[in-house]
Amino acid sequence: MAIKIGITGGIGSGKSVVSRLLEVMGIPVYISDTESKRLTVSDPSIRRELIALLGEEVYVGGELNRPLLASYIFGNPEHIHTVNGIIHPRVRDDFRNWVGRHSACPIVAMESAILIESGFSDEVDVVMMVYASEEVRIARAMRRDAASRDLVERRIRSQMSDEEKRDRANFVIVNDGETPLIPQVLGVMTSLSKNIDYLCPSKK
Repeated sequence: MAIKIGITGGIGSGKSVVSRLLEVMGIPVYISDTESKRLTVSDPSIRRELIALLGEEVYVGGELNRPLLASYIFGNPEHIHTVNGIIHPRVRDDFRNWVGRHSACPIVAMESAILIESGFSDEVDVVMMVYASEEVRIARAMRRDAASRDLVERRIRSQMSDEEKRDRANFVIVNDGETPLIPQVLGVMTSLSKNIDYLCPSKK
């Protein structure tokens, strides 16, 4: 059975960089944000429940009406929980099926900014947190998203604090732009894989 790694971290921490490093090493990575967006459009159960909740206009031209959904959940934790209760169980099932399709790989991973908050951490064997200081994360997110500092700070406040994530992580990868990243990732992989060949066999 594959070792399942959960990759998490706050906005601008560099989770995607770590995920790409793992993929280069031959470790498949399930990007939960990407897959949840796909499922929100393609999964009949999600579509049915969101339409029941918000009306037919929640989908426009077959695509999710994101402004409408955002206006529903903005500033109301109960609304966020309601929507997550519709989407997250489908993502969990999709991840389990995905793991099954990668049964030949001794190590697989899931990347999720809300790995712990969503309960996805229960689906993995170890949690790897990618850490950078708040100032570094703010600067990265502002540059990446062309967003204001105020918007980025509000997004950071809406997430679980880094301190709490660190307390729940099995491994912490420091991605501050100064500490070498690759040796840290290799160190974690070596610790997990020990004497096994953790690269996924090439598909014929």
